[in-house]
Parts: sequence; C-alpha cells; structure tokens
Amino acid sequence: MPETSLTLIQFLLDERRRLDTDRDLTTLLHGVATACKAVSSSLKNGALADVLGSLETENVQGETQKKLDVIANDIFLQRCEFSGVLAAMVSEEMEEVYPLPAQFPKGRYVLLFDPLDGSSNIDVNVSVGSIFSIIRLAETPEDGSFDAVLRPGSEQVAAGYALYGPSTMLVLSTGDGVNAFTLDGNIGEFRLTHRNLRISEDGAEFAINASRARWWEPPVKRYIDECIAGESGPRGRDFNMRWIASMVAEVHRVLLRGGVFIYPKDSKNAELGGKLRLFYEANPMAFLVEQAGGMATTGRQRVLDIESNSPHERVPVILGARSEVQRIVDYHCEFDAAPGGQGPE
Repeated sequence: MPETSLTLIQFLLDERRRLDTDRDLTTLLHGVATACKAVSSSLKNGALADVLGSLETENVQGETQKKLDVIANDIFLQRCEFSGVLAAMVSEEMEEVYPLPAQFPKGRYVLLFDPLDGSSNIDVNVSVGSIFSIIRLAETPEDGSFDAVLRPGSEQVAAGYALYGPSTMLVLSTGDGVNAFTLDGNIGEFRLTHRNLRISEDGAEFAINASRARWWEPPVKRYIDECIAGESGPRGRDFNMRWIASMVAEVHRVLLRGGVFIYPKDSKNAELGGKLRLFYEANPMAFLVEQAGGMATTGRQRVLDIESNSPHERVPVILGARSEVQRIVDYHCEFDAAPGGQGPE
C-alpha cells in the first residue's frame, strides 16, 4: 500500500501495534482530528457563513474574541468530551478547567489546546491553525483543578497542530518522530503525506516580529543584526525574514524548510513573561520541534523543562534548527555573564 494511501486512523493503529501505545490515546487523537476537520469546514466559507469578525467579549487573556475563536473552542469541547479517556480539557480561551459532563466516563488524559491560533489573520484570509498538547496522568484525578492536571512539557505523550491553509494539514507526534497528514476532501480523511519530518540545518530564514526591534534584548538584536548583514556580515551568507503572525504557519515552515522562529521576551512584554502561552503554544510546538531534531528554548532554558501551575503563563520562545537556536542561546549566555548583563531569568 503506498504511504499516501494510509489514513490517519490506519497510521495510528499501525503505531499502536508497533510501539505498543495506549488504545485510549488513539481514541483521543481520532477525536482531535475530527475536531480539526470540523474547524476547517467552519473556516472554509468565511464571510458567506457569517463567521468572520469580532465579538464584544474578551477571553481570559484580555484579548477580544473573534467569532471563530468561540466556534473553534466549542467544536473541540464537543468533539472530544465524549471520548471517555479524558481527565480534563484546558483551553486557551477558558479561564477554568473544562468540567467534563457527568454522563461521560473519565480517563487519565489531559487535552490542552489553542482552538484557533493566529485568529487576527482570519478576516484577511491568511493561514491559521489549531494547536494541541496531550498529557497522561498516573491516575484519574479526584478533582479537575489546575494543580491536578498541569504538568511540564517533558511529560507530553503527544502534540500537534492543524494548519488551515490552501490545504488542511495535521502535523502530529506521539513521541516517535513527526508525521504530517493532508485532508483529502474527496473522502473526508487525513492521509499521510510527509513521514518523519526533520528540520534542515541548511535553512537561511528567520521569523520574528521586527516591529518590536526597539524592545529586544541585546542577544536577540545581535543575532538578527548578523542575519540582516548577510553575505558581507559575520555569518557570511544571506538570510530571509518571514513573519505571518500565526505560530502554526511559522513552525510549519520551520519543519519543512529549516530556519528559526523567535518570539523573545522583550522590555515591553517582560512583565508578562513573554508573549506565547506555555501550555497551549510553547510546549506542544517545542515537543514537535525536538522530535524533528530541532531545539526549543526561552534563550536561557529548555522550554519542555519549565514547571508551572499557572494555566495561562507566557514565556519567550526560540525554536528551530539546532545550530541556529544554539547560537542564540550562546549569545544569551555571553550577555548574562558580561559585566552589566541581566543574569538568568
């Protein structure tokens, strides 16, 4: 059977036999994939379905909610709550842990998700996505508090994202490499199209929001200045800058073409700890990047080693090709060790 004939569920069943993974994880991933298909369908008709624009509400982050933020959040809850394998669901859009309906059995898995990443792009028809992270608890918790269900990113057993672009793709890791699936609209199934993705060390691209340059720390500014200097600078080669303002799209490009994605702590977001949310964005993307041979850090600490019980904590994120990310880490180390440096976070 050609690899592109493998559907997602066939792939997951094959992985379960080969790696002796938990049947419940396969069940949950099937529910997540179904949710992603439903979100993709909601996005498809845009203004024709009256799903564009903002609501007069804010999420727990204090951000104005888009109509599709709420629609996508509801889709994930409804498509996954019945699985019988979940201990809890935690969403970027919700202040508290989602209480699973009493009629559904409880399990040991925790699903954390950003239902619609990059939603500021929706109204201009630019790629957005969904991000998810899965943790398995030692046992079903007695309560659904954050203290009971939040764990470091190193304890993730699976993570991934859906990219809603010219085609809808699901990129997934269960701890044995990264594989990508493309939604076949003819049969309504995700089919394997990219097996065992590895991040190239030859990529010459960096993604960063350059409008924040005046607030960057010196190590980040040093790295970007060297890239911009190009062939005549200390790196001796030219780099391209990219910025889509959708983490899913940025990380997808890194997985396929190499390079780095950088959303650092700067003097404007330092009080918040950074921009990106640890549990819904940083952890799952760091898991995928490491599984693809790359590296993910805050500049001073491995992302997956961060411990926190604060559900909406924000952190700096620098991820991508190992050699490039290590260079940025080295610049942070040199800066912190120098007289007048700020020291570790």
